Amino acid sequence: MHAFKKIATVAASASLLAMSVAVPALADEKPDKDQDDKKPKPPATMSTVGGTRLGQPGTQVDLGGGEAPVLPKKEKLTARSWIVADAQSGEVLAAHNAHWRLAPASTMKMLLADTLLPKFPKTREHKVDPSDLEGMGSGSSLVGIKENQTYTAHDLWLGAFLRSGNDAVHVLCAMNGGKEKTVRDMNKRAQELQALDTHVVNPDGYDAKGQVSSAYDLTLIARSGMQKKDFREYAATATAKFPGVEKKGGKKGKPFEIQNTNRLLTGASGVTPYPGIAGIKNGSTTHAGTTFTGVAERDGTVLLVTVMNPDSEESGAVYKETARLLDWGFAASGKVTPVGELVPPQNVDTKQSDAAPAPGHDNGQGKGKGGEQDEKDSTAVAATGQGGSGGLGIALAVVGGVLALVGAGMFLVNRRWPVPALARRRRGLRLRLRR
Repeated sequence: MHAFKKIATVAASASLLAMSVAVPALADEKPDKDQDDKKPKPPATMSTVGGTRLGQPGTQVDLGGGEAPVLPKKEKLTARSWIVADAQSGEVLAAHNAHWRLAPASTMKMLLADTLLPKFPKTREHKVDPSDLEGMGSGSSLVGIKENQTYTAHDLWLGAFLRSGNDAVHVLCAMNGGKEKTVRDMNKRAQELQALDTHVVNPDGYDAKGQVSSAYDLTLIARSGMQKKDFREYAATATAKFPGVEKKGGKKGKPFEIQNTNRLLTGASGVTPYPGIAGIKNGSTTHAGTTFTGVAERDGTVLLVTVMNPDSEESGAVYKETARLLDWGFAASGKVTPVGELVPPQNVDTKQSDAAPAPGHDNGQGKGKGGEQDEKDSTAVAATGQGGSGGLGIALAVVGGVLALVGAGMFLVNRRWPVPALARRRRGLRLRLRR
């Protein structure tokens, strides 16, 4: 809980940092593992949002005089792109091709949620029209949405977060006025967040020409999303009940259980649950390979890690490489010299009180455009975990109003995230100028 003693809303309008004009190609083909020279290479110049080092190809890390542990060996970190950042200060501890534009897969759903969650109260209902489910890509992940059946926004978000259901995403888009409008809204939101490597074509993350993001951008998006209470809860929900098929006469069907596809949260398929994990989102498509953005807490430090497209035969590689980077980040925190930072959104008013959320944003208080959420919807539960945070361990996973126990870090639902380092410095500068 020490991680949130100094809390405030993300603030400060940031000027766009210099960006390279070169647009790297989408990595459309999986690499030939036997011919390294044919593997896709990062562009020589990339965006420098967050710092010039983040625009350089290859691994960027400064061990700060040798006190920090070295990164895992190259064969243990095979991803085309990855980043390790402090979620509170925004400092980037290390990165590898951070701004390489790659296919994001279902991690794109984080941007969908960050964009649309404030619009719909959890209790809002929508009857699914057959047209709502049109246009889903072949082989899409599904939660089991049925035509002519009514679902709440809460049901749909559970389907989108836990099962990565493209059918749930399509219905949410219908509630928002359609796919095209939702794509526009998401691209606009990406610009506001300064996620300038990101271009949305399909809100569900299904492969499409020109649909790209980067490890840096996905981390920015996750950080923004995690400031919303509902986002945090859904991202860390391990299992939940989902509405069954309605019977004749509109009688509700028997609910069935769905499980989160995030293996670091659930421990499924041979992946060990990560101590202190609290979400966020995984993805997998032909072009993207496997992608993942995760957040975890240990001893007062909260880290965000994004891993894109590991080139490894290791089972669950994207999760295992994420775990290695989290382990390194927790060991290196406070010992490395940051190589960049996560920039704040463009449109946040720094004149607001630290206690006041930005207009239209939840910022951890459960209130957003279109409705209010009651804090008592969540019940904090503490339990003995393995190591970290004095043995107290909970994740955010809310199932029927009860927090599931996952990992060893206490990650609180009802707290705001702190002001990014850049915002704090700019706010302090203005205060000094006023004196």
